[in-house]
Amino acid sequence: MKIKNAIYIESTTGADTSQSKTLPEFAFIGRSNVGKSSLINMLCNKRKLAHTSATPGKTQTVNRFMVNETWNVVDLPGYGFAKVSDKTRARLKRIIWDYIDGSENMVLLFVLIDSRHELMKVDLEFLTKLGEKGVPFAIVFTKADKNSKTALQKNTESIRNKLLEYWEELPPCFTTSSMTGEGRDEMLGYIGEILKDIHNNQTE
Repeated sequence: MKIKNAIYIESTTGADTSQSKTLPEFAFIGRSNVGKSSLINMLCNKRKLAHTSATPGKTQTVNRFMVNETWNVVDLPGYGFAKVSDKTRARLKRIIWDYIDGSENMVLLFVLIDSRHELMKVDLEFLTKLGEKGVPFAIVFTKADKNSKTALQKNTESIRNKLLEYWEELPPCFTTSSMTGEGRDEMLGYIGEILKDIHNNQTE
């Protein structure tokens, strides 16, 4: 898939959106500092589309970006919550699940996991909850350039094996680097296939 244009649409605190109500949405989420905004910018080929920060936990709203005037990227707050107050933690949790549970347009949730580390408890708990709710998701291993190829393979294989203790079959998994562009074509190709299926179903 070729990205012709990508523009910021709006920021909300839930599933409701005042613009582009009928467009399919691909949402992105992960722990704080997993590289979510950088990945979105890399996919959309627009360096400053999603705001990146050295301070984790800066995304505290549901941020929408329209791509090719046909689908939306949705940047969700991180579920690791960095260093925030209990009140803010509760508010962010509500925002995340209000969107996931209430969005009629979300067709897939990309869950980002840092490829440099072992699967953390908070990741497993979040993925398990998605499974219990029947939410369609794919896994994205980020920051692949930060590891040697051997370490990267070892870490991602360890995470997959851990997840296979809970799932008989894993959802699609992508290995990415916002620095090198690794995984971009694969992710956009997968998104393109889903959009094609949606279009075919609408025209039948």
